[in-house]
Amino acid sequence: MAKIVTTGKGPSKYDVIIAKNAVNKKNLLAHLKYKNKVLIITDSGIPKKYVKELKLVLKSKKNIYLHIIDEGEKSKSFNTYKNILEKLADLKFDRSDCLIALGGGVVGDMTGFCAATYLRGIDFIQIPTTLLAQVDSSVGGKTAININQGKNLIGSFYNPTLVLISTQFLETLSDEEYKSGLGEVTKYAFIGNSKLYKFIQKNAEKIKSKKLNVLEEIIEESIKTKSKIVTNDEKENGIRAILNFGHTFGHAIEAHNKYKGLSHGAAVTLGMVIAAKISFFEGHIKLYQLDDMINLLESLDLKIDYSKYSFNDLSGYILNDKKVSQGKLNLILINEKGQAFKTNKYNLNSLRKAFN
Repeated sequence: MAKIVTTGKGPSKYDVIIAKNAVNKKNLLAHLKYKNKVLIITDSGIPKKYVKELKLVLKSKKNIYLHIIDEGEKSKSFNTYKNILEKLADLKFDRSDCLIALGGGVVGDMTGFCAATYLRGIDFIQIPTTLLAQVDSSVGGKTAININQGKNLIGSFYNPTLVLISTQFLETLSDEEYKSGLGEVTKYAFIGNSKLYKFIQKNAEKIKSKKLNVLEEIIEESIKTKSKIVTNDEKENGIRAILNFGHTFGHAIEAHNKYKGLSHGAAVTLGMVIAAKISFFEGHIKLYQLDDMINLLESLDLKIDYSKYSFNDLSGYILNDKKVSQGKLNLILINEKGQAFKTNKYNLNSLRKAFN
């Protein structure tokens, strides 16, 4: 039986449907009933059978188009963005039409940004195919592209009209991609979802072996946590900032690596370890709590060693982060109650100490 989490409020409210196969006629066609044209945006790494299956579900619709971008973070660029907008204009898409993002976070972010800005906004549907996208980027309405100075610095808050999460997509994920998603799942456990924290502790082996009922549970709990936060703070003016736990350092690591050789989730996992250590050095958590957090990550076989990165390696990227305000870096740390909070009052020595 499908699980449904409703996210957002007012006219921007939408449903997130979680099931083994959420991409079916019942869920999709009713939503597209009054849509004349649909553009599916996907990337070259998505299995062709997923595209064929989606087209089959949509076969009763006449004007179905496909746009394939290159796989990888480099596709979140102005050039890709321009190509998609020009295609929409050539196909004479209007505000009654719709985009569908079939893929991971890159596809979702790019499709969302195109939807947010083409004709000042048209509908789009998220069909995330990776665990990372399912629990993170497909929900909450953040859309963006990258520039040389940093990741996701150009974007918009723009909600999808529907999110369809099929756990069967995870069967074909590489071990690296799956663990990337698990990094974000643990984030929700760390920033306040004690139920998820305990569930992971008890079910780490089942999670690693992708047991279907366990996958649905961790995805639902992750989305519930994110949904509650983003519904209360759609444009990151307050509590939504806690979703960035680990991201300041994770994004810096990604930029330092030129977005190569390390997945987003793996970088965020390292960033969470750094943020947890700063929380300890600042006196917000006890040593045993820091150890518990690291043990939870290790129980899922997630890498925690960031010793190859120095503070000097990352400092330039850290200070160019979106979370810098009025010249001050806002860090997301954890307190003794297992709750995340934002602060710009920290000791620079604690930050440096975390890298030693």
